[in-house]
Amino acid sequence: MSFGDPNNPYGAPQGQQPGYGYPQQPQAPGYGYPQAPPVQGYGGGPVMTTMPGTVSAARVMLWVIVGLQLLGVALFAFTAASVNAAKNDEQLKDDAAFQQLADYSAGMIWGLTVFALAWAVFAIVLAVKFNSGGNGVRVTLLVFAIITAILGLYPFVIVGLVHTVLAILIAVFVGNSAGSAWFNRQRF
Repeated sequence: MSFGDPNNPYGAPQGQQPGYGYPQQPQAPGYGYPQAPPVQGYGGGPVMTTMPGTVSAARVMLWVIVGLQLLGVALFAFTAASVNAAKNDEQLKDDAAFQQLADYSAGMIWGLTVFALAWAVFAIVLAVKFNSGGNGVRVTLLVFAIITAILGLYPFVIVGLVHTVLAILIAVFVGNSAGSAWFNRQRF
């Protein structure tokens, strides 16, 4: 056998002229197993550090609901105090509009005041938990938003319309994929 035979597999390597044959491919560094991807934490994905826009908007809407709740607490308390003070007034005993309002007991109006205040405190706790809360906070926010939307429709139709719209938007923004990614993100 001679090294000059181009079909000899044991022959000297043949040099290739540039521009002829197959294009040159870059060679992988070394042999063996391929390199592992870079370590990104337990979740495998990149760590989320900024809140998505829709989730941030849901938090702002929740703070708006808190403000409306506190306004409602003030109105309920004022109404309860006024009805309680005016029940014994002789001039208002003939007023049909006042008597319709006076049919509600002051205790029931104070009860609505306490419920509105408790709902506002619950909304404040949820709004504060947006940064540090996990999936449990997300589920609680969804339940809170759905109950708020229902309460905005039935007992407080006209005043509750704003609550209903805000609560539906909160449920949509927290329940979408960006909300899921934010509340399920890896924390250190």
